[in-house]
Amino acid sequence: MKLGFACKFLNAELSQPFPFRATTRKRFLGLENKERIALIAEISTLNLTNLLLVLRQLALAPEALRMMRIGSDLLPLYTVPEATVLYHDFLPDLTPLFAECGEFARQHNIRLSFHPGQYTVLASDNPLVVARAIEDVEYHALCAKLMGYGKHFQDFKINIHMNGKQGFAGFSEAFAKLSPEAKRMLTVENDEISCSLDDVLQAAELCPVVLDIHHHWVKENQFILPDDPRIALIKASWRGVRPVLHYSISQEGLIPAQGFPDQNTLGLSKTKFRAHSDYYFNPTLNDWALSFTDFDIMCEVKMKNIARERLYDYARLHSVKFAEH
Repeated sequence: MKLGFACKFLNAELSQPFPFRATTRKRFLGLENKERIALIAEISTLNLTNLLLVLRQLALAPEALRMMRIGSDLLPLYTVPEATVLYHDFLPDLTPLFAECGEFARQHNIRLSFHPGQYTVLASDNPLVVARAIEDVEYHALCAKLMGYGKHFQDFKINIHMNGKQGFAGFSEAFAKLSPEAKRMLTVENDEISCSLDDVLQAAELCPVVLDIHHHWVKENQFILPDDPRIALIKASWRGVRPVLHYSISQEGLIPAQGFPDQNTLGLSKTKFRAHSDYYFNPTLNDWALSFTDFDIMCEVKMKNIARERLYDYARLHSVKFAEH
């Protein structure tokens, strides 16, 4: 088992020693062409440099902690048309940095992924939204390809939700329009509002299914277990690659610090339960998540790698088997 964290690497003081930068569309469009190029080139170079520095930190960690989700702003505003054309001119200058990051991650067995945002909706009933979603998936696939991924099934994970009024039919139609590399990397996740686990399992023949156990609880008020028949279907969708689940819990103070919370007795709306906690403070839920021993776990928690490391320490005390060299 590996435990991953999302996007921001924190030090012991809970600050980011290697921060990733972004910019706004408004700021970018307010600049002259040369200034636009200078801005996005500078931020892109910084982000790739800092990504490599984060990867170097992960290489010093135990094998079980070598897993990371990279933020989507690696190349800021890439899909903005006025920026896309400018990237075409200087992207070759960034290729060595991309290649170095990918080679280093593979050399040190660091599992990497992307998670495009909530507006990347392949199953939308709006053709323009679908077109932008495909464009966004392909942007993430481009970044992964520049790092040397996309050559083999699930050598890199690009995870999205299947929400959208067209459901699986729309998702399937849009999936068919993706590049071969994007198809190899795409995964689909259940969410807490529109697409249940049963809904996304329809996509299992197209791409792997990522199980989000917190989303499932929020939507169904049910704690799915490793012996649930659907878990075998999820694992099969990964075609021999180790599957991934997402683990988060509701914010501190909203659920008990022990035991399995029951939405019916807590008297709060599902919206309240959606927000993630700072740390994994409930050992009952930790034991539950760690019982999925065939999965790697992406830790979706506000204190990022710090909370993930505390979960790792907790798990080791309870004899969980982790990845080793």
